[in-house]
Amino acid sequence: MAKGGAKTWYFPDGELPPPATKGTMEPHEALMIFNLNEEPAKVKLDLYFKDRDPIKGVKLVVPAERVINFRLDHPDEIGGVEIPRGVQYALRVRASVRVVCQFGRLDATQANLAYYTTMGLAE
Repeated sequence: MAKGGAKTWYFPDGELPPPATKGTMEPHEALMIFNLNEEPAKVKLDLYFKDRDPIKGVKLVVPAERVINFRLDHPDEIGGVEIPRGVQYALRVRASVRVVCQFGRLDATQANLAYYTTMGLAE
């Protein structure tokens, strides 16, 4: 089993940006999960909202010794869950083995566009 990473990660600041009206870049958010283990990581994704019930237990799999970039605006990549744009949400990632998680957002709705990534709180 890999020594790096953690089994639980938290990301409190999610809010899918609205679609771009100009340019070729698609505004989005993504969850990157890196599995250093020699076995697949079985992941459960929980989404929490300000004004609605959470969506818990969305099943994802990251194969052994791989990284997957899950686009959070593509329901087919996250168990069919459609996250509404412009709605604040938070993520909890629970994995069967230790993984490394990172969250990223591309906001292409403004002329200067913004892209950032952040590591979550891990335990």
